[in-house]
Amino acid sequence: MINISKAVLVLSFLYFCQNFYGGWALKCKCDICKDTNYTCETDGYCFTSTFLKDGVVKYSYRCLDTYNLPEIIVQSNRSIQFCNDSIYGLQNNPEYTSMTSNCCNERDYCNDRKITLLPVTGPAPKYLTSLEITAIIVIPTLAICLIIGFVYFYHTSHQRRGLHHHLRHVDDSIEAPDHPILNKGVNLKRMIEMTTSGSGSGLPLLVQRSIARQIQLMEIIGQGRFGEVWKGKWRGENVAVKIFSSREERSWFREAEIYQTVMLRHDNILGFIAADNKDNGTWTQLWLITDYHEHGSLFDFLGRNTMDTGDMIRMALSIATGLAHLHMDIMGTQGKPAIAHRDLKSKNVLVKSNGTCAIGDLGLAVRHDVVTDTVDIPLNNRVGTKRYMAPEVLDETMNVEQFDSFKRADVYALGLIFWEIARRCNVGGIYDEYQLPFYDAVPPDPTIDEMRRVVCIDKQRPNIPNRWQSCDALYVMVKLMKECWYQNATARLTALRIKKTLSNFRASEKLKM
Repeated sequence: MINISKAVLVLSFLYFCQNFYGGWALKCKCDICKDTNYTCETDGYCFTSTFLKDGVVKYSYRCLDTYNLPEIIVQSNRSIQFCNDSIYGLQNNPEYTSMTSNCCNERDYCNDRKITLLPVTGPAPKYLTSLEITAIIVIPTLAICLIIGFVYFYHTSHQRRGLHHHLRHVDDSIEAPDHPILNKGVNLKRMIEMTTSGSGSGLPLLVQRSIARQIQLMEIIGQGRFGEVWKGKWRGENVAVKIFSSREERSWFREAEIYQTVMLRHDNILGFIAADNKDNGTWTQLWLITDYHEHGSLFDFLGRNTMDTGDMIRMALSIATGLAHLHMDIMGTQGKPAIAHRDLKSKNVLVKSNGTCAIGDLGLAVRHDVVTDTVDIPLNNRVGTKRYMAPEVLDETMNVEQFDSFKRADVYALGLIFWEIARRCNVGGIYDEYQLPFYDAVPPDPTIDEMRRVVCIDKQRPNIPNRWQSCDALYVMVKLMKECWYQNATARLTALRIKKTLSNFRASEKLKM
């Protein structure tokens, strides 16, 4: 009985072991296991591979035991469980140009499927490095920038040459560096008289360039939105050099163009000498060369000096005369178009050594074409000075299609300048300190809205002291400035009427003496 029991126990143990180990074996599809009905068993993984041999896609199904488990390899941007193909003799075999493999153990025969061949043909893809990507982006970008820069430089250079050509009004035949007018014995005044007969459009282009290249800059005498004003010397003569930044090329061209208008030259218009661009290789300076007046602007002069009634009338008359000449339309083949200043103020009027004035800074000026009855408004972003803007300019009701509108706005500004001059008139030792118009109503740098409120809504004008009524000269000035300030632009005096009134008063005062 004991032997029978032992035999039963041994048989039961053997049966258990067979069922235990046999039950845990993983069955896989095997394409080389013909004897076991294309099935193999393993304690590891079922293995599937797809490979390309001689251009033909083929498949392989095997068992992969635990002792021969593959490494997990992550390739580039795709994650793949890649089973070590060396056990099947596929690695480094030149016959196989590409291969995709996979392992599984979730169920029996889990490898009984075809997997897609990732690289269809050829070697594995090559991925660009960050340096190569940077090079691909940067090099074409630099090339495009260089091309754009070259085109821009060529265009602007060509445009500047065109501007200079357009500024020329005299035949090229006299534009020779050895022309007699450049002889060292000829001064600027005589040179201008020789070429323009005192009323023409300006010096020949090459003469202007020759003068510009011979000027020695001495010191800065002013600064503004456009750039700087320097005192310079040409063959011992003082000149003023207005240097525009390259951003203000349109303003430079416009002012040079206006100054060279036929028959513009006048004693009470700032004398134009030359215009040229100076390129030092790094940047371009745009030069406008004019007469130099040591007293500087009217703004500077009034801040330092007072005057008697005779000097006041002479100064006011010279400004009105210059403005009347600007506004005048001279008919004829060599006639002059009417010109409106558009930025008349004390800082844009120069005081000459004899106490008279000359109007300068014509960068915003507009001309009237009589034939077409149009106004050539300059294409630049500058506007006039807000403190001196007429009511119709501030509230944008001015008719910009009508040239007379611009002249009336100039007259309004002239009235404010007269007020500035009158404050510095010394009568019996009494005079006022210099102030800008509306100094007591708006801040130093007023906005359009602030000026509109004061001038258009409140209709304020600069204060006139009572004592001005008791002096004949100041009374005339008060009467004129009030007639320049009318809210209704059409009621304002013309520059020519103002000139005649002052001229008649001056003549009558001389008769009394």
